[in-house]
Formats: sequence, structure tokens, C-alpha cells
Amino acid sequence: MKDPIGRRRFLGMTALSLAATQLGALGAGKTPPRFPTLKQIKAGLLDIGYADVGPDNGKPVILLHGWPYDINSFADASSLLAAKGYRVYVPFLRGYGTTRFLSDQTVRNGQQSALAVDAIAFMDALQIKQAVIGGFDWGARTADIVAVLYPERCKALISVSGYLVGSQQANKAPLPPAAELQWWYQYYFATERGRAGYAANTDAFNKLIWQTASPRWSFDDATFETSARSFRNPDHVAIVIHNYRWRLGIAEGEKQYDELEQKLAAFPTVTVPTVTLEGDANGAPHPPPAAYRNRFSGPYAHHTISVGIGHNLPQEAPKAFADAVVEADGLA
Repeated sequence: MKDPIGRRRFLGMTALSLAATQLGALGAGKTPPRFPTLKQIKAGLLDIGYADVGPDNGKPVILLHGWPYDINSFADASSLLAAKGYRVYVPFLRGYGTTRFLSDQTVRNGQQSALAVDAIAFMDALQIKQAVIGGFDWGARTADIVAVLYPERCKALISVSGYLVGSQQANKAPLPPAAELQWWYQYYFATERGRAGYAANTDAFNKLIWQTASPRWSFDDATFETSARSFRNPDHVAIVIHNYRWRLGIAEGEKQYDELEQKLAAFPTVTVPTVTLEGDANGAPHPPPAAYRNRFSGPYAHHTISVGIGHNLPQEAPKAFADAVVEADGLA
């Protein structure tokens, strides 16, 4: 199988404790990480870095971040949930933070089903049979996919922007011009100029996305820098570029995920208890709530969070997000 974006070589494999230290060192002199302690665990194809807060016997909650964000989007919400007795696990996705591939031969694949398989491997490694799972952006898509492909592992779902499962076939359909404009970066990433530009200007690019996706969120440089450390992962650019190229059908996936993608292409209904959320000032591409209501057949609630909340809803409105986790758990 051809790999149109090349394989990212595994660089700088070190002891697990050193990986977390290096991540903090990348932002020396800046605001310290909002999760002061990180752990590592080998899971599937990855050595996953993650935060873990709350009592040992708490109900497990897994929270998944998106692009271009990281685990710090959930720092405040996690503290609120830990205070309510939940055990909250927040892993770095492949290509972020201290998460590394175990082999330099593994394709740096960002397709949707691969990320969902990572989430299941993470649960297996931690011996978590079932958890409340939530996320936004890529993380919401991953949580949605876990809910439809592995419903026995998902006690309840919290999904910002609702049902985000996609398919390469569906993505072939053109959108109205205004909608296509919102996806400008997807087409930029489809070019070699875009890959090179993202590699050369990762922080500036991602800060622009933060600003356009959350136009009313007044984050400061220190807040951005805390998450920007996570983009200095050796596989970050490869994973991001492959994710968006795969969506457009101009990058191949891996055959081991073909069966899962076929199931997802049928847009299966989510049967587990679900709470969906949306910010009233989300500047990123997102479907209207009415468009995905019928994709959820189990107990369901939706909330649009007002007062200028954008795309990074868990960080911009942590109490509303934490409340949604408790609500979804109560629906189960």
C-alpha cells in the first residue's frame, strides 16, 4: 500500500518518566501544565500519555480532545468531576503530547476508526470494561464511533456538536460555497504546500484556528502555550495531514480498518444514553442540532451553551461540560 505522506520516523524514544518531563521542558518559562502529573501506558500500537484524576474507586470517565487542542481542554472539567467522585482519564491522541508509536514502522494513520481502536486499546490496558465517554472535535467523533461500534464499552456519551461519524464516500458530495469556505484548511492540507506550511508554522496555524473556531473566547498566550507543547510531538504533522487527506479520499487508510469503516459508512444509530452540546458562538464547521437528533435512539438530551461559547466547549464552559457528564451518567 502506498503511503502518500510518508512514514514519520520514530524519534527520541526515552524512558516513560522522561517523556513527561520533556513535554514540560518544551514550554520552560511558561505557564506549567494544567495537569501537573502525567502517566504512560502501552496500549495497542501506542505508548499513551494521559492524565488521571479522581478517587481510585470512582466511576470511570474518559475524555477525548480534538485538533488543534489537547488534554488541557478538560483540566477544569476533570477537577469538577473528580470532586463529584468520578475517576477521569484524559489521554493524548496519537500525534499529541507524550503519546508515541511503539514502532517506527507503524503507518502514521489519522483515519477515524484508527483513533477509536486506540481508545478501546487504552481502556483494555487500564482494564476499564465500561466508561462514560465524552469529547469534542476529533474526540467527539472518536467517542461517537466507540458508542456505535462498541456500545458495551460506552455507558453513556457526551458529544459536542453531536453526531460526527463520517465516510469517504459521503465526503465526496460538494457543499454550498459558504460551507466549503469553512473547510479551507482541509483543502490546504491536501497540498504539499499545505503540509509544509503546517510543519513550518504549527503554532501560528493552530492559534489562528483557536481564534476563528472560538471568536469570543479571550484566551491568553500562556493558555495557548500550555496546549501548544503537545503539538511538538514528532508524529503530529503526519497524523493531522493524514486525517484530513483521508477524509477527502486522497490518502489511503489501512486494510485492517476496512470492516470498521464499512460499518461507519452506514451511519449507525447511537443507542447508548447521550447528551449532546453546542456552543452558541462555535465558529468551526458543525451541523445544526436538528440535523443529528434522529441519530440517537436511546435516552437523549441536548443543550446549547450560551454567552459566547465556541468550539473548545469543555475549556470555555467547563461546568456545563461537567454537568453534561453527570447528566449522561444519570440517563444510563
